[in-house]
Amino acid sequence: MNNDAVTVINVQNIHIQVQEEKLPYIIPNQVPFLSQIKLLILFSSSILLLRQKVLKIPKVEESSIQLETAMVAGLIVQRLFRVLFFLHIVLIAILVICLTIRGLLSAHSHHFHPRKWYPPLLTATGCAGIVAFTWQWFTLCNPSRALRTAFWLSPLLTCAVGVLFVLIGSAAGLTIGAIAIVLALILSLYACWVNPRFDYATKVLSIAAASPPAKTTTVVNLSIITGTVYSCFLVSGIGGATAVGTVMDTLFILAILANLAWSAQVIRNTLQVTIARVKYLHFAYGVDMELRIALRDTFKYSMGSVCISSVLVPIITAVHGSARAISLIVGGTDEFLFSCANCYAAVAATLVNYGNRWGLVQVGVYNKGFVQASMDTWEMLKRVGLEPIIDRDLTGSFCFLSGMAGGAICTLVGGAWTFAVHKSYATEVSIYAFLIGYFMCRIEMAWLQSCVSAYYIAYTENPQNSRLDPAILFRLEEFQRYGD
Repeated sequence: MNNDAVTVINVQNIHIQVQEEKLPYIIPNQVPFLSQIKLLILFSSSILLLRQKVLKIPKVEESSIQLETAMVAGLIVQRLFRVLFFLHIVLIAILVICLTIRGLLSAHSHHFHPRKWYPPLLTATGCAGIVAFTWQWFTLCNPSRALRTAFWLSPLLTCAVGVLFVLIGSAAGLTIGAIAIVLALILSLYACWVNPRFDYATKVLSIAAASPPAKTTTVVNLSIITGTVYSCFLVSGIGGATAVGTVMDTLFILAILANLAWSAQVIRNTLQVTIARVKYLHFAYGVDMELRIALRDTFKYSMGSVCISSVLVPIITAVHGSARAISLIVGGTDEFLFSCANCYAAVAATLVNYGNRWGLVQVGVYNKGFVQASMDTWEMLKRVGLEPIIDRDLTGSFCFLSGMAGGAICTLVGGAWTFAVHKSYATEVSIYAFLIGYFMCRIEMAWLQSCVSAYYIAYTENPQNSRLDPAILFRLEEFQRYGD
């Protein structure tokens, strides 16, 4: 039974004893005070009844049952997603092996040229690993310069990719090329727009990335190698499906690409949960935890939440980002469009409460379910007034643009080679190369993003923490005075 309920029952028992034991001992000359005593007892009983109604004590057991039911349901969902993830890995592995064998046996009958299809894409996949290793070293050595480089290099490389697709000349290539060129222009304008925020962003990155946990580079490198080798394995299956080229094979390719996306996100979020836990303990309490132990605990206790977040966060982030873009474009020019944009933005804001990357810190530190951790974290961020600050944080944009730049480099390598040896393969090879390069660079950037998240959450839970640099406090005061 709830402690409040026990307290109220005990207090009620005391007052019953007062009524039964004290009143009979009142002497006659104190009879005038009898009415006052009765009023006191009546008043106390009224207070107790009112407290009972406010606290809803009769429903305490019902509330605890509902809480336990919600916790059990959350655990079931986490275990379900964990089982689904590993089961789909096994099924995709079997599918890839079958498609590869079938493709090699039927390549000549379907006019497929493995020697012109595989080498460019496998080279681009290897290039993705090399770019990820290089970018990790650059970011670790000089995060402030890496930030500015990503914001200015990504639009140029995206424009180059657009030109390559236009030169390929296929219908899909022309469409993708036009989109890429427009996107490059948008990214350039965005870099100019957020230029005033660079100083604060570089300061936060320098603080958060200082003294990374021991063996961070080793763990990140192993993750990149794992992702690169697994991507090569998936490429063999995509080539086998391309060799036959039926409608069912197209569905197989889409399934393999979905597997690539989910697997890369799981690797990335596993790193985020692990490193965020270590950095949070360092920022909040000055404790240095071994990364090996944190990684073991993540595999043992948090993989369900990691798998869930790997599905929800990209979708919610895309919805939230598109809502902000639509709101900026529409503005107040048209009342109907403005109301639709506001409605869409409200939906996006609600979704962010239930799934955001900041919640991954509490997943690692407190072993909470991802949705509950996201809700608690977002509530804390709003309570201390940090919501507009993190909404303008450039770390997410930095990681996204780093992925775009890595994907563009791989596209230029694989697409240009394929364009030279077999033009009809160039479009699809370029697309696959971009996706692999993008995801490998996002895996590499997970360590930095987790450090920044841990820094913000440590401040949110204790703004008076003397171990933290006052950069966030100064930025918050500046925003309250001058806005963005």
